[in-house]
Amino acid sequence: MDSRVKRSKGLPESTQPSSAFPDEILERVLSLLESNKDRSSVSLVCKDWYDAERWSRTHVFIGNCYSVSPEIVARRFPRIRSVRIKGKPRFSDFNLVPENWGADIHSWLVVFSSKYRFLEELRLKRMTISDDSLEFLALNFPNFKALSLLSCDGFSTDGLAAIATHCKHLTEIDIQENGINDKSGSWLSCFPENFTTLEVLNFANLNSDVNFHALERLVSRCKSLKVLKVNKSVSLEQLQRLILCAPQLTELGTGSFSQGLILQQYTELENAFNQCKNLDILSGLWDATAPCLAVLYPACSNLTFLNLSYATFQSFELANILCHCPHLRRLWVLDTVEDKGLEAVGSNCSSLEELRVYPADPFDEEIVHGVTEAGFVAVSLGCRRLHYVLYFCRQMTNAAVATVVHNCPDFTHFRLCIMNPGQPDYLTNEPMDEAFGAVVKTCTKLRRLSISGLLTDLSFEYIGKYAKNLETLSVAFAGSSDWGMQCVLGGCPKLRKLEIRDCPFGNAALLSGLEKYESMRSLWMSACNVTMNGCRLLARERPRLNVEVMKEEGSDDSQADRVYIYRSVSGPRTDAPPSVLTFSSV
Repeated sequence: MDSRVKRSKGLPESTQPSSAFPDEILERVLSLLESNKDRSSVSLVCKDWYDAERWSRTHVFIGNCYSVSPEIVARRFPRIRSVRIKGKPRFSDFNLVPENWGADIHSWLVVFSSKYRFLEELRLKRMTISDDSLEFLALNFPNFKALSLLSCDGFSTDGLAAIATHCKHLTEIDIQENGINDKSGSWLSCFPENFTTLEVLNFANLNSDVNFHALERLVSRCKSLKVLKVNKSVSLEQLQRLILCAPQLTELGTGSFSQGLILQQYTELENAFNQCKNLDILSGLWDATAPCLAVLYPACSNLTFLNLSYATFQSFELANILCHCPHLRRLWVLDTVEDKGLEAVGSNCSSLEELRVYPADPFDEEIVHGVTEAGFVAVSLGCRRLHYVLYFCRQMTNAAVATVVHNCPDFTHFRLCIMNPGQPDYLTNEPMDEAFGAVVKTCTKLRRLSISGLLTDLSFEYIGKYAKNLETLSVAFAGSSDWGMQCVLGGCPKLRKLEIRDCPFGNAALLSGLEKYESMRSLWMSACNVTMNGCRLLARERPRLNVEVMKEEGSDDSQADRVYIYRSVSGPRTDAPPSVLTFSSV
């Protein structure tokens, strides 16, 4: 049936809103829009545009798997080829969400198998997917091409074997930071001998030894392979052989980089890296040693992203490699580089746009290494294009943060984590309010903010007053009273996600967001002063709002230990475990 007939069914022709464009032209134009936000906006213009957007959309992003049902998605968008879904709250990464909380993908796959028979891509984050679901996916979608699993659980390498065996057109398999039952690396031998279409292969976070013979044959056959990220079991000698098979790589994740080699082997490995003329992303380098690092230098000249978040580099090692990376725009490091290493970043990386500094050991309070405000300021002095920062440190000052944002006023993401909860400005002993006040006053493009340290309600007043483009706010161990949260909810018009831990906010703060929750994706509150009655009242006041409370065993029955609030057009979910209580007015 022609799409125009489907759209008009049940409506007299005289009542159909007219469009200045023929349907086919409008659909073709709208199909060029890539932004989900833009597509949502054009669908609101009129019925013709709504229908054209509906029929031309091939990709859908679902930020919360319980905000909508798969049936509703399939009715709204009939021609989807690519699906991206997020499941559990982010705090599941911190073990604050019950293991059996939910977010199982299987019910989605069952609906998709009848509605989206020609699905090509599935990208999941914090979802549960079993081996049976992976086999179902492999057997029921004949054109399936790309599987990406990030921070997912419930599956094993047997499920990956099913994907490798049955997905004849596979171009991408990206397995990263998952809770996987890693039985063996033999799944790599399940790709058929005539299989040649792979473009992305990432199994960097698996632990088992791989079948290297099968891996080498696979890489040799796939001439379009652009991304290869292997695990620690792949030796330097094996890595050299893989690189020679695939000199066309644009992204490489190495295995272990600490193997002792003789001089001839170093030379051969360096020559192999010298063949990587297109490489622009490099990661891995586990346990890298100084002699091994030198072999990388020929491949560094075009790098735009260097991910060293698994490599315990010292400052001199980082400095040595950075001087060979003149075009670097993204850099992830561990705090073992210390302030001296960050000074090298400021000196060598004038084009840097994103910096992430992770703690090598966040739970060791006696640790002597790390980064401070001095390294942060040094980076800002040399990297004026910086607009994304994630910075874990053990001390900070208001003046340093003010200097950083003065030097780099275009921050869109500012995530500062002072690891000691409630830590003040260590020089003045004052709260860190003025630091984050400087951030929101100076950085008018700010979309994501994570705050830490000793903070009073004043910092939240600053956020509510100045952070007019803020979409995501993460807060821990901060605030003085409900007033702080009320300022944020009343003053940030674009707020989508609010994450709060260990703060003195209670029912008054929670209920102050009655209007805001209609436009937000989610609110997380844990270890706050919210009660069960407050959650019930919120659910009664707002239709289409699911208020979930996760109870800890033995906790006060009147307290809401962990609260997760989100909008849903499909009502309360039916798969919540006994430890999760759901309040909803629907």
